[in-house]
Amino acid sequence: MEIKQVFNNNVVLTTNDDANEFVVMGRGIGFQKAKGDSIDLALIEKKFILSENVSKSIFPDIYHQLSDDEIDVVIEIIDLAEEMLGIEFQSNIYIALADHIHYALDRTQQLIPLTNPLNYEVKKYYPKEYKVGKIALKIIEDRLNISLYKDEASSIALHFVTGQKEGYLIGQTIKVTEIVHNILNIIRVYYGENFDEESISYARFLTHIQYFAHRVVFGDHQGETDSFLYEQIQTSYPKAFECVNRIKHFVKATHNFEMGEDEQVYLTIHIERVMSEKYKEKDGRKDGE
Repeated sequence: MEIKQVFNNNVVLTTNDDANEFVVMGRGIGFQKAKGDSIDLALIEKKFILSENVSKSIFPDIYHQLSDDEIDVVIEIIDLAEEMLGIEFQSNIYIALADHIHYALDRTQQLIPLTNPLNYEVKKYYPKEYKVGKIALKIIEDRLNISLYKDEASSIALHFVTGQKEGYLIGQTIKVTEIVHNILNIIRVYYGENFDEESISYARFLTHIQYFAHRVVFGDHQGETDSFLYEQIQTSYPKAFECVNRIKHFVKATHNFEMGEDEQVYLTIHIERVMSEKYKEKDGRKDGE
């Protein structure tokens, strides 16, 4: 592999025999190197192709600002996230997360706290990503001797949520999270009940709500369902169906999104299932009293 551009001591742009460009990361891989030099393959820790929607000018602009220790931390955190979440992130996250951590460190050193208004929602709706975020704060503290504000755990977690959705931007992830929160609040208020967040039905239900919120943000409408099934669901589960009507009005009023009949059917079934289990659980406790 031949070096095409040195970003800093730990990050270089290289080409292979087929003239494909890669970003290569590793401790000291660019130290005292110049364009045209060969790469020590033993030093490679990460290698990836920059996505088409990532400007090749943005990557060096960001990584020129980072210290070698910061780059090591970014790589370590992303490696951890990939292992804990069981996925492989695209190149976008190496830009977004590095930029976020760099400025979070800068704000902390200037004693400028920045709270995350979605801290509670991220912790609740994305617990695996939030757990990685908390460990990331510990890695940063151990490696860089700087303690970031605790809300940074949820901010870092949002990057991992974003990184799992192709074409996502952090602003869209925030919108999806807010929609999920508002829909769950509509259901909670309508039924006057909290969810059993430990149940399998709730986990499936939450996943469905997250995908629905994604479609709302991106204006992705599904096809229409069978009219007989729509009428049957309306008759069989009137309370859940009325709750869905409230959600339908909410997404129309706030995001100009028309909920289709198929989504009303699926959402009604999910709500009926998760709330029915909640009522069964309460009745079981009463019987045992």
